[in-house]
Amino acid sequence: MVIAAAVMAATAISADGAAAKVAAGPVIREAPAVPAVQSVRTAPPVATGAPVAAPVATAKAEAEPVCARLKGVEACVGPDSSSRPGVTVEDTRDDHMHPAVEYYLNGYLGTKYVIHNLGRKGEVRGSREIGKVVTFRAALYRGDRRVGYGRWKTVRNIAKYPVKRDSRTTPAGARAKSEVCTSTKGAASVCFAERHTFVYACDTGADRYQARAEYFVGGDPTTRYEIHQLAGVGTCGKAEHGDLSISMYRASLFDENRRKGTRLYKYN
Repeated sequence: MVIAAAVMAATAISADGAAAKVAAGPVIREAPAVPAVQSVRTAPPVATGAPVAAPVATAKAEAEPVCARLKGVEACVGPDSSSRPGVTVEDTRDDHMHPAVEYYLNGYLGTKYVIHNLGRKGEVRGSREIGKVVTFRAALYRGDRRVGYGRWKTVRNIAKYPVKRDSRTTPAGARAKSEVCTSTKGAASVCFAERHTFVYACDTGADRYQARAEYFVGGDPTTRYEIHQLAGVGTCGKAEHGDLSISMYRASLFDENRRKGTRLYKYN
């Protein structure tokens, strides 16, 4: 019995010792590895989910237009996949004024573009032909007089097929490329062609006045487009309008925002 008890005690001690060693082993040697193994096993679902979610969020962010707001005006620039592709302006207030968006393309300040929305509250007007860089702001007009404007915003790389900058065309070059031209007192001219429609506004007089093209496209009387040529004599600004044809146009001369010369609109 004594021998059996001793054997049992020795077995118990041996088992306790072995158990102690087994318990101590994972804590000291394997414990650092367990989190690593767990992270390797659990990370893939998290890692797999994150890259999928991130591009979706990015795509949604990229699809949203960038907007500039003013009381009665919302001007936006967005990619083709957005709800407001290109450069657009919305009338957000029912009053006796109309909204407009003023913008420059591709970082060039020698030519300013303006789109006047002459529709009613809730209507949106604009153009899909934008450059790689668009600097724009919202403006408010009463008739032909600007009564308010917001801050400039710049959007980059938002157009899939941006229009290129064309700042080297001379008045003679514009006439050679165009099918129709008209001029005002030899100081401003408008030239255009309607095979993939483009419009030039050229400054042809050595004075302090700026040439301006004012025109409508596609037979729509609720949207007036303008090209303000600010770079001086012998220069032309260009706008593109895709498949939309010019319906009414005129060349004008301005001293900043004061009209100095114009002719009646011509129908195309």
